[in-house]
Amino acid sequence: MMPNPVVAIVGRPNVGKSTIFNRIAGERISIVEDVPGVTRDRIYSSGEWLNRKFNIIDTGGIDIGDEPFLAQIREQAEIAIDEADVIIFMTNGRDGVTATDEEVARILRRSNKPVVLAVNKIDNPEMRENIYDFYTLGFGEPYPISGTHGLGLGDLLDAVVAHFPKQEQEDYEEDVIKFCLIGRPNVGKSSLVNAILGEDRVIVSDIAGTTRDAVDTNFTREGQEYVIIDTAGMRKRGKVYESTEKYSVLRALKAIERSDVVLVVLNAEEGIIEQDKKIAGYAHEAGRAVIIVVNKWDAIEKDDKTLIEFERKIRDHFQFLDYAPIIFVSAKTKQRLHKLLPMIQMVSENHAMRVQTNVLNEVIMDAVAMNPTPTHNGQRLKIYYATQVAVKPPTFVIFVNDPELMHFSYERFLENRIRDAFGFEGTPIKIIARPRK
Repeated sequence: MMPNPVVAIVGRPNVGKSTIFNRIAGERISIVEDVPGVTRDRIYSSGEWLNRKFNIIDTGGIDIGDEPFLAQIREQAEIAIDEADVIIFMTNGRDGVTATDEEVARILRRSNKPVVLAVNKIDNPEMRENIYDFYTLGFGEPYPISGTHGLGLGDLLDAVVAHFPKQEQEDYEEDVIKFCLIGRPNVGKSSLVNAILGEDRVIVSDIAGTTRDAVDTNFTREGQEYVIIDTAGMRKRGKVYESTEKYSVLRALKAIERSDVVLVVLNAEEGIIEQDKKIAGYAHEAGRAVIIVVNKWDAIEKDDKTLIEFERKIRDHFQFLDYAPIIFVSAKTKQRLHKLLPMIQMVSENHAMRVQTNVLNEVIMDAVAMNPTPTHNGQRLKIYYATQVAVKPPTFVIFVNDPELMHFSYERFLENRIRDAFGFEGTPIKIIARPRK
């Protein structure tokens, strides 16, 4: 799996970055899962154009605190430059070229990344005359768009997609288990990697921001090959990332997309914070197998209730990951580390598991007999047949009389019955209701 290309929207405030972000991301941002605890960070989403999927960053959502105005814009632009494959430089056609636009242009020119120049708020054909000044910014043809009316976005996205890296297949064999560790800076991801590998392959230090470029680490244990994806991305580069913790999300996106299994690492000393949920939410939405790893467990004062209490807290905060096993470890003392790789192997197998159609249908029909289907406006949901259509994550299509009658709570009930019957520990499963042809 190649990671999706990343597109960043950069520009001074009030040029309409967020409007365009919402337009490109479509409905995805406003969809909130019915599972409590999935929090969404508005600064990133995903889009698709000409059959190419991509992640999109809205730097307008970056809040750098009390930095002076220009310094903020500079930091926002630098984060985008760091993470993006293509940059949309957004300007405002009504204001003409401003000194701040020129400052942003200077930063972007240094980046050597492809930049597509968008002139927003060109709401009618007469205003197109306004775009010619923007050639002076030095990024070639400016694309006139209107975020409010959705005009010109097709041409803009054509230009963006033309700059995407070529899609290449990764050269890892099918039976290699690819996993990554995600979490905030300083939860101990690098130390955990070193402890798993039994050697200091990743630089570890107490300062967040020590590892440089993306590096995958291959190793074999008891005949099974593993790859730890992007061991370098576990550490943020430079002070920008230390000043805004939101950005631990962005590096995690690429690693998640290339992995089969995601280890969500928490720091036992600090407990759970909102940021942990955002990062874990992305792994869940991407359909990856998940293990929750509580590191630094050796540093906690414990009695016989500590572990149960901490586990209860995790289940409360991460209700959307109720399928994920939890393991308490210490990279420092190696406590329980020997259990981690077998657990990764187990959830990876579940993530790729296929079930027989006849057995699946027996389970579904037993479930319906136990808890009859719901009615809505006098109409009852009828379930005819179910089949598994994909793995990684396991995906089931259930043929029904009317998909609208499949209430979320009943879908959840069926998911729980499927889990009871087949296990699927550690992996999300998807259920799609379709009308019978």
